[in-house]
Amino acid sequence: MLVDSHCHLDYGALSEELDAVLARARLAGVGAFLTISTRLDRFPGVLAIAERCKDVWCSVGVHPHEAGSEPDVTTRRLIELGSHPKVVGIGETGLDYHYEHSPRDIQQRSFRTHIAAARETGLPIIVHSRNAEADTARILIDEYRDGAYNGLLHCFSATRQLAEKTLKIDFRISFSGIVTFKNAEEVREVARTVVPLDRLLVETDSPFLAPVPHRGKTNEPAYVAHTAGKVAELRGMPVSELAEATTTNFFGLFTKARRSDQQTNYPNDLK
Repeated sequence: MLVDSHCHLDYGALSEELDAVLARARLAGVGAFLTISTRLDRFPGVLAIAERCKDVWCSVGVHPHEAGSEPDVTTRRLIELGSHPKVVGIGETGLDYHYEHSPRDIQQRSFRTHIAAARETGLPIIVHSRNAEADTARILIDEYRDGAYNGLLHCFSATRQLAEKTLKIDFRISFSGIVTFKNAEEVREVARTVVPLDRLLVETDSPFLAPVPHRGKTNEPAYVAHTAGKVAELRGMPVSELAEATTTNFFGLFTKARRSDQQTNYPNDLK
């Protein structure tokens, strides 16, 4: 079984045909999904999807792009929303200095607020980082010194240095379709040699970042199989073993999610 550890099922391209999207993913061997919150004012829709589907869980949080639109989010509010049985993570949060849709100081304050919620709830934090490597590492490590927490650096697209720094604290690293892109050799090298197998996850970040051979199209959870296949190839191991390891890692990190007895079979192309 595969897990899509990061997707946005409430976004238009996926939500408009959600049943078909999930059916295609299940046929491709995807047995669990984590749909990600990006704004608190959209959280009810995210939660509704998770409540409706036994194999879908969700997170609660404010994306760094949206931090300026929701600057008053509090740790207490995140903790309250995170108490729902289907909410298994805090985020996504973090820093994005590529687009800078929100001021950097507001992004950083929101990031620390989410970390505090993760620390108090025990839920893993889901971290976005783009063109903000130094500040991402600094905040993660500073906050860890103030009290341990765990989490996931999602959609890894940074350098070996950031991977090594986050691995020194209790973090996992997730790879998306970027690992299949022609110009992503450093990402492939991190997937190949830096991240231990027991710290590795895979995701789509759909509807964005469709992997080769679907690049340029709307991404969807079924395509996590292509990312898993590429990572398995890089590491010289069978896809079925990579799938089992990343699935085990997902449920080991997101401990509120429960793996059912039905979530055990591989499709023929993963055996």
